[in-house]
Amino acid sequence: MASTRRHRYSEGQGFGDPYDGFDLDPPTYRLNGRLVDPADDHALAELVDEAGIDPDAVDPAALVEVGLAYVAVEEYEQAVDSFGRAVAYADEDSPTACEAWVNRGVAHAQLGEYDEAVGAYREALRIDDDGEHAATAETNLAYALWELGDSSGPLDRAERAVELDPRLPQAWYNRGFFLAERGLHEEAVRCFDAAIALGMRDASVRGERERSLAFLEDAVESETEARDSTAPERARVGDEPEAHEAAADAADPDVRERGE
Repeated sequence: MASTRRHRYSEGQGFGDPYDGFDLDPPTYRLNGRLVDPADDHALAELVDEAGIDPDAVDPAALVEVGLAYVAVEEYEQAVDSFGRAVAYADEDSPTACEAWVNRGVAHAQLGEYDEAVGAYREALRIDDDGEHAATAETNLAYALWELGDSSGPLDRAERAVELDPRLPQAWYNRGFFLAERGLHEEAVRCFDAAIALGMRDASVRGERERSLAFLEDAVESETEARDSTAPERARVGDEPEAHEAAADAADPDVRERGE
């Protein structure tokens, strides 16, 4: 069952209000601008349509850059399309295809399309499960699985992400988040500290750290109260040794006879 607590990791920082949206026109396709009306909102989509271009002239890495630019301005649907085209034109198991799949998963997740995000991350890991983009794919896969209500897989994925890249702050944050979900708050605090030390200092990290610290403090207080509640009884028994000896003597006839 999914937690009701919101996972803040993949949320963007937003832009000012008002914000003027725009479409990107990558230099790769400007040479064909005479074929369409430059004022047409769909010019880019038409220019990169498979029926209108030579596949050998497409640079998949450039399409990845276009997709990243769309992500930066929170135009996630256009980003999904750009990364999809990069996958289509790149060699199937190339590093560029792997990078495109990872980033396509990020764009899907930002749209709340977690099933599609999981599929994209898994495809990236199929291509390369220990390369440059593997740690990012693993930690983002952990997040998407958690959003889908998976209660066991996310922590394993987050653990693997930390193993693959101990310098990735998001991996440490996700590991701490999922440890806290299991009540392992002491270890979670150490993970949040690592994420902060590696540069992830936004409010969500500090908030989760404070939450785990509060759980630890409550646990210490409960343990102290439980110990204090049993202390008077132990003290009463220990402070009356003579009374206990007298009671024992009264109960033993042999002792009474010797006492007489």
